[in-house]
Amino acid sequence: MRTTATAVAALALGAGAAAAGGVERSVQSSAILFEESNYASLSFGYASPDISGAVNTALLPPGASIGSGDMAEDYSTFSLGVKTQVNDRVSLALILDQPIGADVDYPDGDGLPFPNGPNYPYAGSTAEIDSTAVTALAKYALPSNFSVYGGLRIQQAEGRVSLPNVGAYTMETSSETDLGYVVGVAYEKPEIALRVALTYNSEITHDFSADEAFAGNAAPGSPTEFSTTVPQSVNLDFQTGIAEDTLLFGSVRWVDWDEFEIAPSIFEATTTVPLVAYDDDTITYTLGLGRRFNENWSGAVTVGYEPDTGGFSSNLGPTDGQTSLGLGLTYETETYEITGGVRYVNIGDAETTSPSTPGTALGQFDDNSAVAFGLRLGYKF
Repeated sequence: MRTTATAVAALALGAGAAAAGGVERSVQSSAILFEESNYASLSFGYASPDISGAVNTALLPPGASIGSGDMAEDYSTFSLGVKTQVNDRVSLALILDQPIGADVDYPDGDGLPFPNGPNYPYAGSTAEIDSTAVTALAKYALPSNFSVYGGLRIQQAEGRVSLPNVGAYTMETSSETDLGYVVGVAYEKPEIALRVALTYNSEITHDFSADEAFAGNAAPGSPTEFSTTVPQSVNLDFQTGIAEDTLLFGSVRWVDWDEFEIAPSIFEATTTVPLVAYDDDTITYTLGLGRRFNENWSGAVTVGYEPDTGGFSSNLGPTDGQTSLGLGLTYETETYEITGGVRYVNIGDAETTSPSTPGTALGQFDDNSAVAFGLRLGYKF
């Protein structure tokens, strides 16, 4: 039964963040703690989102159209995990991943931006967020079927942005490293491959210094300072055998995205709005079915759903909700396993607003999608 669950991990890595809420790139899984032996894994993901929109037709003459072009770059992710079984009750794990990220690149245009010309207002705009986290976990199996686990997470993050048509604004942050924690509890019944795990990931606040300016001129007092909180989250993961060699699994993930904003001092003072902010939390649901075909091969299929939250989305992340379908296949021997996964994501429609006229519809982003791939290599020792 365990092999079918492994396929799920590759799917989550390769596609779980292709259009997830906020700037999420990792679901912060603690599943490696439940591997049966000493275990090491190396995972890679590649996502290819296609996200484009146009100026709201209500702002244009009849029949006119000003498109944004594809504003989302392809990106890759990786993670590394090692788990050691100390004794019958205690296990330890170390996880390296990339919890948040962004790669925005609106195509350049010729001429002036709307409303003074034919270009999309954010033409030529770019934004990047990079992060790395190391999480150290310990699990203790209680005399019953319950276990408790927890640990510390150290996270590094930095970012930069350029908005040539918004006052020629530029900003680059310092690289900051800060600490959070993880706690969880699980119940297992191995004879029917049952496991239910509830995991809490704390928020992590980064206090950045930033070099920012409008029109290429450093403002008095630059560099500035601002804080950004990478939000807390809760994961509920479950699996159970429903027939011989067949596993039903799923998850519910809540992320407190309304606590996240990027609000550099000069930008917010000039425009009266943050550079990036989210009005609501997100809840993402995943349900899957795994099947072991023989002693070496197993596969899994998953469906995912994240409801839209409504309201305006950020111009640097014009998505709202998603639905997805994924497939995974695993080949396993006594000492190693290889898992590949692919997922198609239908990205929810979104509406954006302009910093110069907050609350007024500017862009409409419809009928967008993403395709993502994952590969996981596992070694049992």
